[in-house]
Amino acid sequence: MVVHKSPTCGCCELWVEHVREAGFPVDVRNVQNLHPIKQRLGVPYGKGSCHTAEVAGYVIEGHVPAGDIVRLLAQRPDARGLVLPGMPLGSPGMEMPDGQTQSYTVELVTRDGTTEAFAQH
Repeated sequence: MVVHKSPTCGCCELWVEHVREAGFPVDVRNVQNLHPIKQRLGVPYGKGSCHTAEVAGYVIEGHVPAGDIVRLLAQRPDARGLVLPGMPLGSPGMEMPDGQTQSYTVELVTRDGTTEAFAQH
């Protein structure tokens, strides 16, 4: 997995730790401008987050749980990848000291750039 992120983002580092703990080898690439990477990989407008990863031909945008990535790779849908817009509290890398969480939906990005629910958390 290749993870593109800002060199100063702490929550991105925590997400990288999360996917490493799940068994993914990770190559971290610190970049100043993620926009061209998101465009190249087909992250839909308005679905961005603070880091963008590539794994096995798929894009993984944001704080997607490793279990969802494992499921994506097992199912191998004809899609661009997964997105988790924003930075929901309680998602991997966004854990709060007081345990506060919010519900969130990981979305599958289809080949035409539309999205559909992939997992509810």
